[in-house]
Amino acid sequence: MNDSQSCSIPRTLVLWLAVVLVSLCLPTRHAAAADRRLLYVATPGIQDQLQYGGHGLLVFDIDAEHRFVKRIPIGGLDKNGKPLNIKGICASAETGRIHISTKASLMCLDMRTEKLIWERKYDKGCDRMALSPDGKTIYQPSFEQDQWYVLDAATGDEIARLTPNSHAHNTVFGISGQRCYLAGLGSPLLRVADAANNRIDRTVGPFADNIRPFTINGNETLVFACVNNCLGFEIGDLKSGKKLARVEVTGFPQGKVARHGCPSHGIGMTPDEKEMWVCDAHNRRLHIFDARMIPPKQLASVACRDEPGWVTFSIDGTLAYPSSGDVIDVKTRRVVGKLTDEKDREVGSEKMLEIDWQDGKPIRAGNQFGVGRMVRQID
Repeated sequence: MNDSQSCSIPRTLVLWLAVVLVSLCLPTRHAAAADRRLLYVATPGIQDQLQYGGHGLLVFDIDAEHRFVKRIPIGGLDKNGKPLNIKGICASAETGRIHISTKASLMCLDMRTEKLIWERKYDKGCDRMALSPDGKTIYQPSFEQDQWYVLDAATGDEIARLTPNSHAHNTVFGISGQRCYLAGLGSPLLRVADAANNRIDRTVGPFADNIRPFTINGNETLVFACVNNCLGFEIGDLKSGKKLARVEVTGFPQGKVARHGCPSHGIGMTPDEKEMWVCDAHNRRLHIFDARMIPPKQLASVACRDEPGWVTFSIDGTLAYPSSGDVIDVKTRRVVGKLTDEKDREVGSEKMLEIDWQDGKPIRAGNQFGVGRMVRQID
């Protein structure tokens, strides 16, 4: 073999590797770097929080120490002009729409113009809804009554109704877009709806008590649910429908709470699915568990400035956002910021999510629920 022949293989290999590396680095819509990351917080987030942020959709600059940016006017008023409690928020970068619900209505806002496109009322009210990953369909629970509305997200038109008679409340769309998960305040069973035909095809549980906030992993194999009378959470198998484990917080007393009537109201999984964060209202703490094992192992706790009743995460998973308005670094488990409005008033809400922008266009939208984002091949 001569010198030129001996060098041809390394050169070919180098060229091939260069092509591969370049292709891996090419930006896509979902992998593109954002030039601005904004946190959208809908208020009033809970019944006694008009003093914490007033009324509207408040925007904070994540990369500028969560500096207050602006207040976007919204609807959601009663007949006397008084702001109604916000029940849920969801958004789609693909459609450029933000949806916000109160107990009486569902609103649709344009992300770019920040104008209210429509506000619609439904005969049985509204609660915490979920938006399909493609931004086209909303599963909207009635206000703690017997039905879920299936809606066209563009218009708010009703497509179908599901009736599990469970006091409809929390709703999570799986990241596959194939299933939607429905939890009512009056039932220990989680309902699973097939999003292709908008029918409930199975249940998970029963859990030890009625289900409150819950989250799921990316593969949609496990559900982690807060339940009444439990400081902690329970785990269910989304495939078999069986309850797998109960996980109680240790080292802290279970006591009275100001809101929601249950010890743990709020649970979130970090996007990388390594940790589970669960709320403890009485002790004003977030308790952190290692989610890579069943049952998860308790690791640490973080103090909050108010009773936490919800927790979600930044899209990249580096920041935790409890409803208390604290900003927590997930890696160090330290409070690194606090949300305040244009008058330097504390802001707290259970209805918030991140939207990323590039060149004046939305490129990614987060989720009000802290859902897992890891999708693995299952043998």
